[in-house]
Amino acid sequence: MFKKSIQLKLEGYVKKYLRKHPDIKLVIVTGSVGKTSTKVAIGTVLSERFRVRLHEGNHNAELSAPLAILGIEYPDNLRSPMTWFRVFKAARQRINRPSDVDVIVQEVGSDRIGQVPHFGKLATPDIAVVTAVSPEHMEFFINLDTVAAEELAAANFSKLALINRDDIDGKYAADLANPNIDTYGTSAAAEYHFIDTDFTVIDGHKGNFVAPEWDDPVEATIHVVGEHNLRPAVAAGAVAVKLGMSASEVAKGLQKIHPVAGRMNPLRGVNDTVILDDTYNSSPLAAESALKTLYNLTAPQKIAVLGSMNELGATSAQEHERIGKLCDPNQLAWVITVGEEANKNLAPAAKARGCQVKSFKTAVEAGGFVHKVLEQGAVILFKGSQGGIFLEEGVKVVLHATEEDSKLVRQSPQWIAKKQAFFGQF
Repeated sequence: MFKKSIQLKLEGYVKKYLRKHPDIKLVIVTGSVGKTSTKVAIGTVLSERFRVRLHEGNHNAELSAPLAILGIEYPDNLRSPMTWFRVFKAARQRINRPSDVDVIVQEVGSDRIGQVPHFGKLATPDIAVVTAVSPEHMEFFINLDTVAAEELAAANFSKLALINRDDIDGKYAADLANPNIDTYGTSAAAEYHFIDTDFTVIDGHKGNFVAPEWDDPVEATIHVVGEHNLRPAVAAGAVAVKLGMSASEVAKGLQKIHPVAGRMNPLRGVNDTVILDDTYNSSPLAAESALKTLYNLTAPQKIAVLGSMNELGATSAQEHERIGKLCDPNQLAWVITVGEEANKNLAPAAKARGCQVKSFKTAVEAGGFVHKVLEQGAVILFKGSQGGIFLEEGVKVVLHATEEDSKLVRQSPQWIAKKQAFFGQF
């Protein structure tokens, strides 16, 4: 009851704030995967013209989302009445002060049915970006039709929507009631898309951003790795065009996009190796995209370290097996699995394909094994979920320098203590 009353109070402040400042544009980002990368990409591009507010973390839940919209730090002590007294005071001050932003970019998450539709009672966003419909929190959603209804609700309660054409099945167009919808992606079928002309791991993707409002594409270099990581940048460009930014502003903004920590972030490893750090989280769509990216790279040795994918419910065994079947022995020198579900279901499927497989209980053990078997110039993909997997701790073992640890996810004192307690069990 206490949390619910706090939530309702915060939502009331958000409604008052947006009514008091009608000139502020609200852009929301929802979807099964890629929300944070898309949100940060949008903020990066929009900052070429606008004052932008966004929280770079995944503050997208009942309490954190209203606080992020208001620009108030998430408190440490959620049970202290004095804490919330100070938060509410800050919210009232924010409402009554002149606006310090032009655009708010807010991530909206959902780990159970009804959370995205509920946000529609809070505000009418100017633009909603829907990144994907794929398996997520399947212990609650059960099937993809339910996931689609949840995520695409954002398109229907917003003034305008941008839908990822590549990662949302066309059959879900039936769920869309809003006539003001455009699509984005990396295929020419989308209204907003990117034509890739050149790529290197160091420099990223060079090519042309296409928008229907412009006669000619705009040249840009987007410093990310993998086609699936171009899509957040394309979404950012599309939002910028919708908000009236020029081609030169969009091009400059796109060039400033870089990977978010733990999301296909290329890092230097020992022996001139390249680490693709994708350790923030994992899902079937994200794991498949990461493997495809690894296969498209040229290297004398490729290693995939794949952790269990959490929150898949009854579909877990099937989805882990499917990813195992995508492991190509002609591409991968080693498939290394971490966690119960990956070891039990993904590893046997990869072995059946002919892959050389090694399984471990912990990320640290896996990192140690990678260190022993990697060759000079190798590319190593680390892909895993957070709860009980924490593959970033395996990445540490093969980084070229310990000072690079700061580029990894979950390195705060609180997270380090939590992980030490977890690894201490083994």
